[in-house]
Order: sequence, then C-alpha cells, then structure tokens
Amino acid sequence: MLATNQTGIAPENNSPLNHLDEWEKDILNRYPDPSEIATNKATEAFRNYEEPTRDTVKEFYRLNHQYQSYDYVLEKKANYLQFNKKEMPIWNAFDFLNELVDDSDPDTSLDQMQHLLQTSEAIRKDGHPDWMVLIGLIHDMGKVLCLFGEPQWAAVGDTFPVGCAFSDKIVYPEFFANNPDINHPIYSTKYGVYSPNCGLKNVHLSWGHDEYVYHMMKDYLPEEGLYMLRYHSFYSQHRENAYDHLMDAHDHEMFKWVNLFNPYDLYSKNPDQKSWEELKPYYQALVAKYLPATLKF
Repeated sequence: MLATNQTGIAPENNSPLNHLDEWEKDILNRYPDPSEIATNKATEAFRNYEEPTRDTVKEFYRLNHQYQSYDYVLEKKANYLQFNKKEMPIWNAFDFLNELVDDSDPDTSLDQMQHLLQTSEAIRKDGHPDWMVLIGLIHDMGKVLCLFGEPQWAAVGDTFPVGCAFSDKIVYPEFFANNPDINHPIYSTKYGVYSPNCGLKNVHLSWGHDEYVYHMMKDYLPEEGLYMLRYHSFYSQHRENAYDHLMDAHDHEMFKWVNLFNPYDLYSKNPDQKSWEELKPYYQALVAKYLPATLKF
C-alpha cells in the first residue's frame, strides 16, 4: 500500500502545480476573452489538450480525475461541512489566501487579494448589486481548504458531477480511466444515482473551493449569488452544456447569473487598480453588512 499523509493521499501527489493560479491561467487558455480572439481563428483551436502548455496542469487533472469519486466527495462533505476546523474573521482568511501565490513565479505579480479586488471592483464599476460585489470578493475563499492540508486537486479545478457518467466535455476526460467509478454499474450510467432533470441541488459535484464556500455562505447571501459561488468552476456545464439532462428549469434560470459573473472572474484586469488601503473602508462595511464578525471554517 502506498504511504499517505494526513490528507489521505501519497505525499508526492500533493503539489502538481507550481501554485494554484496556474489552473486559472489554463482556463484562460481554454476560454479566452472573446474580445481578444482573432476572428479568423477557429474557436476549437483554443481547446487543444493534445499539446498542453503546462505539464503541471495536466498532472493536476490526472490526480483530480483519479481521486474525485462519488464516495470521496461524500467523505469530504461529511468532514468539512461541519465547519468545526477553525473560527476566524474573514480578513484572516484573506491573509492566508495571499500566501498561496508563489513569489518565485515569473508569470504573475498578482496575489489572491488583488485578483479578488479586481473582480469585485469590476462588478462594482458596472453598477451591479452590492451583494454581487461581495461575491466577487469572496468567490475564491474556499481555497483555504489548503490551510487544512488538502491537496491542490481537492481545492481547485473544473468541477463536474459525480455519481453518474463523466462527460467527455470535461477537461482531460481520458484521466477518468483510473477513477474507481468509471466501471461502476450505477455511477457509470448517464443518470447514475440521479433522475432526469432532478435539479443541481440534488447533484453532488466534485469537491473543491466552490462547494465549500457555497455552504459557508448559504445562510447569508441571495440565491443568485450562491449559484455564482457554487458553480463558477462548473465549466462543463456553463461553457459546454454537458449536463442539461440533470438541470431543472430553476437551474437554467439561475445560470444566467453564473454566466454574468464568470467574465468578471476570468477577464477583470485593471492596471490602475486602487490599493487595498484605499478600498478597505468600503469592503469592511460591505462585509459587515452581510456576514458575521467571524466565520466558521
């Protein structure tokens, strides 16, 4: 048996990426800003997995697809959704998120807080409700899972349903060959443990920061914002429409909000971004309006 650490996986499997933002850069390669796509280049050219730009991203998805099984997801939910690991102010969580960026990386100078502020400030500039501005600020907070020793592939990555057949629209679908559910008599079928158009509220998605932060915030924010939190990494649906057969009419209506949020997450870049010190009073008041003084993690 392979030796494991406290996360339950082999130690060498813990850090396939140089840093967590590498996954988000890969998404930009797959789904570039439409305004930057040359009109004479086929859209399909941007989804080239045969020649990946980063071997570490490919290794990340090999691990993600191997371990994210139905039983694994249920186990992680039972563990983390008790929210009994730690209690701290939201600002402490942001301090930790900033530590997740590798300072030696030559490709980015943005820490997590800057990315979150660019997202939220772009939303605010466009005049959206203040709760949506808050969503921009907190949408990646679930990455604090790494604080508790979770591997990268259990904190970030494109999300997808488990307990039913894996779609070939998921990035690197070939890596599901090593997933224990791939030949399961129920989990490998189109609907699996679910029923047609049962609604996503009844569907278990792969474990990661989206699901974690959704449950953390579900008592405090409007449903539209909760959909943004829970499904912003569900690219196989909101970009590929691979799971219409599980969604109900309410999901389709709410995904208009997911689609509204997604470009702010991916494409918000402002070279003239105000500093945190300038923005701090606004965001402190915004957080206090919707969230308690401390959050349970």
